[in-house]
Amino acid sequence: MGVLLVLCPLRCAERLDAQNKATEKAMKAGSAATCLVALVVLNGCASMSRDECAMSDWYTIGFEDGSRGYTSERLGDHRKACAKHGVAPDLRSYQAGREEGLAQFCQPSRGFSLGANGGRYNGVCNGGGEPRFLEAYRSGYHLYNLKSNVSAATFQINAKERELVEIKELVRVKEAELIDRDATTEERILLLADLKDLSERTGQLDSEIYLLIDDRARHEEQLASYQASLADAGY
Repeated sequence: MGVLLVLCPLRCAERLDAQNKATEKAMKAGSAATCLVALVVLNGCASMSRDECAMSDWYTIGFEDGSRGYTSERLGDHRKACAKHGVAPDLRSYQAGREEGLAQFCQPSRGFSLGANGGRYNGVCNGGGEPRFLEAYRSGYHLYNLKSNVSAATFQINAKERELVEIKELVRVKEAELIDRDATTEERILLLADLKDLSERTGQLDSEIYLLIDDRARHEEQLASYQASLADAGY
């Protein structure tokens, strides 16, 4: 029973991490509706229930929060959730567990992994080990940015290629309408104007795709070079 009570808030934390990344992606893609849905779900994730507050292993919760790199404000979330049920967290046990968790989190390997996945560092690693953690985190985050550049270029290429396919289909339809014997002179004039616009847009898309492919190749070269340097550095 105790294990289940500990896992439930952790699942909530995992959903928060995943939804944070989904919200960032939605914002980059310009999807306001997706962002709104993600934010609503985020706000609806309660920290802990009554039973969890009363029976959880606060040392383990603190350890998990620390090992995930949460700030001390995370305890405030637990305190607020438990106050609704008239329960106060075991502060001493939680803090002891969080310190152990932070000792596990604040390792260079974890810093690199956090950065490489686009995670945010909240400045929780105090003491002499933080410089090495930060160095690894920045290396990982630079890798993340380089991969993002390649992904962004690929996304734009695919989007423009889809538009190009749609335009070519539209051109086919309008050309068929143009040679239709029932089309009036006025309709043909409008169709010719539409075809001219579509032809210009096709040329623009071809040029943009060419430039994006060139950009992607440059980003891929930068990524490969950096990955090689990381391998030499032992990452």
